[in-house]
Amino acid sequence: MTERKFYKRIVRVEVLSDQPIGEVKLELVAEAISVGDWDGWVEWEDLQEMNGKEAAEALISHQSDPEFFQLTDDGKDLDEEEGPGASYTRNAHSCVGGEGE
Repeated sequence: MTERKFYKRIVRVEVLSDQPIGEVKLELVAEAISVGDWDGWVEWEDLQEMNGKEAAEALISHQSDPEFFQLTDDGKDLDEEEGPGASYTRNAHSCVGGEGE
C-alpha cells in the first residue's frame, strides 16, 4: 500500500430561502448565499486522515476512480503495479452532483 496520506472532511451547508430549493450545483449555492437571496450556514466536521486503501474505497463510493489519486483499487500507488517509467494522466472528475448534469 502507498505510504501517502489522504484526507476527508465533510462540509455541511444549510440554506434558508423564501422558495423551495431543488438539487443544484454547489457553485450556485455558494453564489446565492454570497450575493443572492439565500442565507447559509456552513459546518465543518473533523478532518479525517486516510491511508491509500481507505482513499481508494472513498473514491469508489463517490462513483469516482482511485486513479484520481494515482492509486489502484487496493490503495497501492499505480507505479508500484506498473513499474518505473509509467506515465499517468489525471482524469477529470465531477465532484458535485445535481440536476442538469
